[in-house]
Amino acid sequence: MPSSTRGSWQATASPTDPEAARQLQEWLTEEDHSLFGIEHDFRGADLSGGDFTGAWFTQAILAGVVFKEAVFYRADLQSADLTGADLTGADLVRANLNGAALRLARLHGADMVNASLHGVDASGAGLRGTRIMGASLHGVDLRGADLTDAVLFQNTFKVTVDDTTVVRGLTGTVFGPITVVSGESSRELAGTEIEACVSERGGKVTVVPTTPL
Repeated sequence: MPSSTRGSWQATASPTDPEAARQLQEWLTEEDHSLFGIEHDFRGADLSGGDFTGAWFTQAILAGVVFKEAVFYRADLQSADLTGADLTGADLVRANLNGAALRLARLHGADMVNASLHGVDASGAGLRGTRIMGASLHGVDLRGADLTDAVLFQNTFKVTVDDTTVVRGLTGTVFGPITVVSGESSRELAGTEIEACVSERGGKVTVVPTTPL
C-alpha cells in the first residue's frame, strides 16, 4: 500500500521537550488517531507542512513553533500559546482558537474561514492576505496587527484596534462594533463609522446591519 500523507511527512525539527516529542512520534505511527498535544510544550519544533486535522492542542505551548503551510482543519487550539508562532499559509478552517495567544504570530496568507476566535490576543500579529471569511472574532485584540489585504466576509468583528493597526487593502463585510484606542482614550464605532475609519486607513469594508430579534 502507498504510504499515507502522515506517514511520509516528517517534522523538520522536533520539540525540545521529550514528552511532546514522544507524543508527536506516537501520532506519526498511529494512523487512526488525532494528535493529543493538550498542555504539552512544543517549543523548538518546526512542523511545517504537517496535517493536524482534528488535533488537540488545547492549552499547549506553541510559542515560536514553525507551522508553515500546516493544516489545522477543525483542530482545537483553545487557550494555546502561539506567541510568535509562524503559521504562514496555514489552513485554520473551522479551527477553535478561543482564548489563544497569537501575539506577534505570523499568519500571512493563512486560511481562517469559519474559525472561532473569542477572547484572543492577536496584538502585533501579521495577517497580510489572510482569509478570515465567516470567522467569529469576539473580544479580539488587534492592536498593532497588520491586516494588509486581508479578506473578511460577514465576520463577527468585535475587535480592538489602535493607531498602529494596519488595514490597508482590507476588504469585505463585517458586523461591528469595534473599539478604537488612541493614546489613553478609546471609542466604540459601529455602522458607517467603521466603514469611514477603515477607509481613512486605506481599506474598504461594508458593515452588515444586524437584524433585531
